[in-house]
Amino acid sequence: MIRPSLLSGFLFTAIVIAAGSGVAHAQSSTRAAHTVEFGPVMRAYLGYLRNEQEVVDDRISRREISSQYYRRNSNRIRALRQMAIRIVTKSGNDYVPELEAVTSDEFGILFETRPNVRALRVNEVVKNTFRYLGTVSSGDVFYMFARLDPYEQAALMEGKATETSTGQKTPPPANAKGQRVGESPTRPRRAGPR
Repeated sequence: MIRPSLLSGFLFTAIVIAAGSGVAHAQSSTRAAHTVEFGPVMRAYLGYLRNEQEVVDDRISRREISSQYYRRNSNRIRALRQMAIRIVTKSGNDYVPELEAVTSDEFGILFETRPNVRALRVNEVVKNTFRYLGTVSSGDVFYMFARLDPYEQAALMEGKATETSTGQKTPPPANAKGQRVGESPTRPRRAGPR
C-alpha cells in the first residue's frame, strides 16, 4: 500500500513537471513563431546574437570575465536585438545593417574625436561612416549606430564634393581657355567656301 504523503509527493512532482514542460513548450513555440515572421537574413542575425550570448554565458561560467563585463555585454546583445527587430519590422525589409551599440564611455571605440552626444539627431550621418539610430535602454543606455556600406559612403562623399560651404553646387571645371566646359562666347565662323 502507498502512503498518502508519498502519493501526494509523486502527484505534486508530476504536476510540476507537466506544468514546466507546458511552459517550456509555450516559450519555444512563441520563440519559433517570432522567428518565423522574419526572413532568412534576420533569422541569421538573431542566431548570431544568440551564439554571442552563449559565448558570454560560457565565459562567465568559466570565470574568464568579470560580472560587470558579462552584464554589459549581455545588455549590449539585448540592445542589438531590439534595434534589429525595430529596423526590420518598421521597414518590412529583410535587411539588417552592421549595427554598433556603445555606451557613452565607449565612444572612443568608434570615433577618434567624440561627437557631441546631445547634438546627435536620429538618422544623422556621423563622420561619413555611421548613421545614428537612437538610444536603447537595456540595463545601460546604448547609443545605436549603423555602419554605412561602401556605396552609401561613396554617394555621401560625392554629394558633399559637389556642394560648397554655402550649400550651392560648384560650377563645372574650366577648360584651358578659362571658359567653363559647355560654354562658348560665340559660335566660331566658318572660314571656307560655301
